[in-house]
Amino acid sequence: MKILYRYLVQYKWTLFLAVILATVNTFFSLLDPYVFRRITDDFLTPYIKGNLHESQGELLTGIGKWILAGLGVAMVSRIAKNFQDYFTNVVTQKVGVNIYTDGLSHSLKLPYIVFEDQRSGETLGILTKLRTDVQQLIQQVVNVLFISLVSVIFVSIYAYSIYWLIAVFYIATIPLLGFISWLLSSNIKRIQKTIVSETTALAGSTTESLRNIELVKSSGLADEEIKRLNGITSKILKLELKMIRYVRSLSFVQGTVVNALRNCILLLLCFLVVTGKIKLGEMFSLFIYSFAIFNPLQELGNIISIYRQTEASLDNFSRILSMPIEEKPLNPIPLGQINNLNFQQVSFRHQSGTRDAISNISFEVEKGQTIAFVGPSGAGKTTLVKLLVGLYHPKSGAIFYDGLGSDKIDLEKLQKRIGFVTQDTQLFAGTIRENLHFVSPNATDEECLAVLRKAACNTLLERADKGLDTVIGEGGVKVSGGEKQRLSIARALLRNPDIMIFDEATSSLDSITEEEINSTIRDVSENHHQITIMIAHRLSTIMHSDKIFVLERGKIIETGKHEELVALKGLYYAMWRQQIGEKEFEIETHVQ
Repeated sequence: MKILYRYLVQYKWTLFLAVILATVNTFFSLLDPYVFRRITDDFLTPYIKGNLHESQGELLTGIGKWILAGLGVAMVSRIAKNFQDYFTNVVTQKVGVNIYTDGLSHSLKLPYIVFEDQRSGETLGILTKLRTDVQQLIQQVVNVLFISLVSVIFVSIYAYSIYWLIAVFYIATIPLLGFISWLLSSNIKRIQKTIVSETTALAGSTTESLRNIELVKSSGLADEEIKRLNGITSKILKLELKMIRYVRSLSFVQGTVVNALRNCILLLLCFLVVTGKIKLGEMFSLFIYSFAIFNPLQELGNIISIYRQTEASLDNFSRILSMPIEEKPLNPIPLGQINNLNFQQVSFRHQSGTRDAISNISFEVEKGQTIAFVGPSGAGKTTLVKLLVGLYHPKSGAIFYDGLGSDKIDLEKLQKRIGFVTQDTQLFAGTIRENLHFVSPNATDEECLAVLRKAACNTLLERADKGLDTVIGEGGVKVSGGEKQRLSIARALLRNPDIMIFDEATSSLDSITEEEINSTIRDVSENHHQITIMIAHRLSTIMHSDKIFVLERGKIIETGKHEELVALKGLYYAMWRQQIGEKEFEIETHVQ
């Protein structure tokens, strides 16, 4: 709860104002039974007994004044209540938003490797649940718990002013009820922790299912996926019902105890009236006040339940905040234009790996050059890309950008100087302009159109009836795989990057589209304005490279140009022969 206090203290004055208004609201609302008591004891009872000397007109006038006073205090109470609710909502909304945004901000600063070990949607589920729980808790504390406290103080003072024994009875019953409630709620936090954990897992599973809906539907696995998700939902339902049983049991015990205490108070009040210790109006007002005290206290079970839920959610939030964010140099060296990239004996091993994913990788490339990395699956190409863009950090060795080590520069600024085209193109449901502005929000329309033409997006532009404002994807123009890749290339070029990386950019395309994209990539790489790095499985993609590095089991085993590597008759030669077919290979060899 220290975390919650840290957020609440930022709005202490707004919260204090809400509490003051709650006090005013409660105080004036509690004056109503007092008005009833004065009408009963000062007018009605003497009139019935014949002890009142005023006329009926004077009697009604006196009663009318007290009724008007009751209307006045009720009006003040309602006005205070409205402002109390407003300022309480201001605090709850601001605290909820701050917690959510801080959690999201911290999560986005975590090392990339953390996200590889958890499902997409889990963090979002934790933050959404926490935000809801915190807002409910603040509302309950101000609107129920604090008001109950004010009511107890007011009624205790009022009861003491009439007869001291009643005040003692009131005060003695409250700790008893609180202790019973706290004791019975001991299992709620444990159950709620399990519910939060399972709900978070369900959020992650659902997100994955919806994200991979094409695979699910095309594989005919929709029913199986529904059964799997329903199984998790059923487990959560059982836990929810178990918690409901605890809460209902708590409410039942509370209700029973409250009813017994209220009847004990009624018996005591009747005894005091019979013995002449208090008046009839005082008895009625005190009995009404027992409802003002005990009815809110019956909500103590719900407050404790919400408190336990919030406690469990805050534990998860604390776990997120305790994860160390990606380290940055305290005084990063400014990085100018990147003209040289140098890997020196770089090795990296995954957390769960038993051997290095890449081992002792060294190479150097200058501006205007194009290099490529090839190799079979599992050779370390993907790991190398993630090292290149700063998602992974070397276990040993060093990466230099224009002579500056990657540990001495701001990686976020470096990443903004990199154009990255991946195999799985990520486009957003929106306009062409919005997809391009994702990497460069201030780009002009002329710059957007220029990179689209440079990336050979002519066909898409011809079909785009609204130009850059044309919606693509759902509800708009459907784009082919090749057009997605060209848009991805255009988006990368919009940054005017110093390093251009193509990671398996054509592996999922048909041969005709592959050749078209290869042509676009060659045009981009041959302008000599940047360092171009290509990762490929299909060797036809990288034939024009200045230098090709062949990876196997995380090590560079061959280096050279296409013709040189074919002549070596090593792994590259075997891969080339397999990909183009024996007949074509024999024809090519004969021509050469």
